[in-house]
Amino acid sequence: MVKRLKLNEKTLREAEPKPGVSYQIFDTEVIGFAARVQASGARTFTIDYRHAGRQRRMTIGRWPEWSVTAARERAKELRRAIDEGQDPLAARDEWRGAPRITDMIDRYIAEHLPKLAKTNAGDQVSMLKKMVEPAWGNRLVSEITKSDVAKFLDFVAGGRPRPCKAKPNNRARKLQGHKPTPIRANRMGEVLRKMFTLAMEWEWRTDNPAQGFHRRIEHARERFLSPEELTRLAAVLDAAEDQRAAAIIRMCMLTGARVGEVRTARFEQFNLDYAIWSKPASTTKQRKIHRVPISQDVAAIVRLRQQAVPRGNPWLFPGDTVGQPVREIRRFWAKVQKDAGLADVRIHDLRHTFASLLVSGGASLEMIGKLLGHSQMQTTQRYAHLMDSPLRAGVDTVASLLRPRPRLVHDAAQEGADLPKSA
Repeated sequence: MVKRLKLNEKTLREAEPKPGVSYQIFDTEVIGFAARVQASGARTFTIDYRHAGRQRRMTIGRWPEWSVTAARERAKELRRAIDEGQDPLAARDEWRGAPRITDMIDRYIAEHLPKLAKTNAGDQVSMLKKMVEPAWGNRLVSEITKSDVAKFLDFVAGGRPRPCKAKPNNRARKLQGHKPTPIRANRMGEVLRKMFTLAMEWEWRTDNPAQGFHRRIEHARERFLSPEELTRLAAVLDAAEDQRAAAIIRMCMLTGARVGEVRTARFEQFNLDYAIWSKPASTTKQRKIHRVPISQDVAAIVRLRQQAVPRGNPWLFPGDTVGQPVREIRRFWAKVQKDAGLADVRIHDLRHTFASLLVSGGASLEMIGKLLGHSQMQTTQRYAHLMDSPLRAGVDTVASLLRPRPRLVHDAAQEGADLPKSA
């Protein structure tokens, strides 16, 4: 016969365990609520119920961590849910198996990042593993709110001490404090928005908490080299000892290409008869084949490289490692900056300068976008204000046509002299 008592602390303390077997003491107040006494002496609270014709038993908690009063109140809540047709045990199992942020990050890395450029993918992996996972890793995907996203992006925008090492190895680094990183927060917000969008497609949640995140103001860097600076740079490149690196910089200047596209260029990509450079999708930021015309100066660089590079080597600029292109030219560029007096100029600024020269030559934004390989017109719009120069020239032309001629100026002056003077 089932043993029923009104459970209390004294009942549990006095309940004697039976060797090799466990038994239940059912409560007289809540149907199905019981204390299970195990052979080891441990005591746990359970609730027995039936759902869809199946007998179910759910553990509430251990005694004395759970008091009898607290366990009974929890049993009442579960009893109400059961009477409404719910299955608390199935709901708990579903919650335990629900995807967490770590699961979403792993799936995002495995399924989405292979579609992106290697550098972009690596940067996103770093952000997700070093920042998102430590902050949210064990939380459920479904419980992240817009407020959570906003607080996290505020944290990212606030920056962190530089460097992140606990014991910096020099005094200069020890003195570096927090450096705000608002642009990093924007990039992080874009990654989170895409990841939660995919989570909706995977049916892991029904909304996107990162949609419409607060975007920090970004001031696009606009550094264009003047003709005098370009002349100094060209002179330094001509005198450089490392002409391989100098040729990379020249190609960046003459084509507006990204330095990574130039570094990894192969001879097979160039059709010198038609003066065309076909960049493969694997090296372009937009992940599409990008064909651009090249000048005769660029074609001359390619021909010189054909003579300098051993036959059979596919790379236009082979690196020191066999079978690989040049990996980086940062040290070379640092020396060029110093010798040419261009301390604030990055290699990427040569791309902006190329675009500015196109604008001054009368090229349209659409033409500039095609030459630079922009996939979105809004990216090219950053150069729109440079088109004021040709517009201003047009205005000046009209003004020159309407400007008074010398004879008319003389007549007007004479007319003023003939007028009677006021008293």
